[in-house]
Amino acid sequence: MSLFGSSSEKNDVIEPVQDLAAAKAGSNGAGPAAATSLQTEAVRTVALVRHYRLGKNLIPAVDGVSMAAERGEFIALLGASGSGKSTLLNLIAGLDRPDSGAIVVDGQDLATVTGQQLAEYRRHTVGMVFQSFNLVPTMTLYENVELPMRFAEVRRKERRSRVEEAIEKVGLAGRAEHRPSEMSGGEQQRAAIARALVNRPKILLADEPTGNLDSKTGTEIMDLIAELNRTLDMTVIMVTHERALADRYADRMIFLADGKVQGETRNQQKGAAR
Repeated sequence: MSLFGSSSEKNDVIEPVQDLAAAKAGSNGAGPAAATSLQTEAVRTVALVRHYRLGKNLIPAVDGVSMAAERGEFIALLGASGSGKSTLLNLIAGLDRPDSGAIVVDGQDLATVTGQQLAEYRRHTVGMVFQSFNLVPTMTLYENVELPMRFAEVRRKERRSRVEEAIEKVGLAGRAEHRPSEMSGGEQQRAAIARALVNRPKILLADEPTGNLDSKTGTEIMDLIAELNRTLDMTVIMVTHERALADRYADRMIFLADGKVQGETRNQQKGAAR
């Protein structure tokens, strides 16, 4: 599945969920308080399930996960390998479909929309940063960052100004004509962040963003993500297995194991290690 979809899908509109209040009431209370909470939420999952078949075995990658992220919140999803955190992130990103349950963003249930509508969501609402950067090796930094806007059919003049703004924001203004092979790992991850930002998403999803970086470069990347979270009021949901990283940057930590939420905690120590 393409991360951005094809440009022919741009006219689809995702309709609001009609029974969202009832779905939310079933998972987290009802009444006026629930309605108020809805207005401040960036994303909510309700009893989300995604199982995979491996031979004769059924793997419960995500098994009844209900969670919510507030607008502008920085959440860390923690768990061992195989706990379901990356699968959950892919579901929120619209890169995979749940078997059951709901993924609600701006009053829209991603579990019920068409593939074309999901592509529109990926273009404009979420940006994603991967551990392995996923830059196109034959393209320059400028072309990699521009690519999502070409899928979204943004006009060329506007594309240039937005690419330059994004590259400047991540500190790569002098590297626009360099290809990934000519950049360090930290520069490639900065380029990936610029690409994720260029369509001005409301939600930034980061899957082990420092996994392929040394500790110093990893800290620089995390400081950049934290700055974007703070200055742009962008919701960040980050997958990590490093508790120290979550302690340092996240507002809230959600712990997963065997595809289920095992608990969550508000981070009282955020930034203490900086």
